[in-house]
Amino acid sequence: MLSEALLERLTATPLFAVALTLAAYLVAMALLKRLGRPPWLPAILLATVLLTGALVLTGVDYTAYQDGARWLTVLLGPATVALGMPLYQLLPRIRQLWRPLAVCLPVSAVMAIVYALGLAWLMGAPPEIIASLAAKSVTAPIAMGIAEQIGGNVSLLLGALLITGVAAIAFVSLVARLMDITDERLIGFALGVNGHALGTVRAFEIGPTAGAFASLGMSLTGIFTALLLPLAWQLLS
Repeated sequence: MLSEALLERLTATPLFAVALTLAAYLVAMALLKRLGRPPWLPAILLATVLLTGALVLTGVDYTAYQDGARWLTVLLGPATVALGMPLYQLLPRIRQLWRPLAVCLPVSAVMAIVYALGLAWLMGAPPEIIASLAAKSVTAPIAMGIAEQIGGNVSLLLGALLITGVAAIAFVSLVARLMDITDERLIGFALGVNGHALGTVRAFEIGPTAGAFASLGMSLTGIFTALLLPLAWQLLS
């Protein structure tokens, strides 16, 4: 553990938190390359574990780290918008499937909300936790806005987003294998709807078509949820 004087000097600038975050991600990528990039272990999960271990070992307070890394969170919005480029490039193929997509998307988005809220409610979770879980399948920049609007806890939401993304990648990969689904459009769309940005990253590892449909699923799920969830929450409350 580092001395207090050294910790104060390191956390006085956001560069330490940013460098620590990037180092954790690069180490995670190097480890995954050696492990053969297993689909059940996304880079962000491994990087999170490494970063947590580094914070514990160095004794850096999480609040100080969070303050330093705050501007990385600001970049989530532009990074999400940039996913629209592959979407635009495959727009003709997406137009051919607008009917089934228009039917599947609302059902999938509603189910992603309902089962999480139902389980939390049955287990006696307080309203703040339920509100924090409501937007767990939406990409982080949109989900944080929704959580703040309906009274959820953003830190708890970010944890739920990570678990949801990792679980979605594992389950979509497993179901696709069991049902012998090889169509990249279906796999990508399922990853985007259920696994938000983490699922989309996994989809781009499968191929550009899967990545484009994952971007479509993630974007439309975010818009659909942002428009309807706060309204539904207000009516039910």
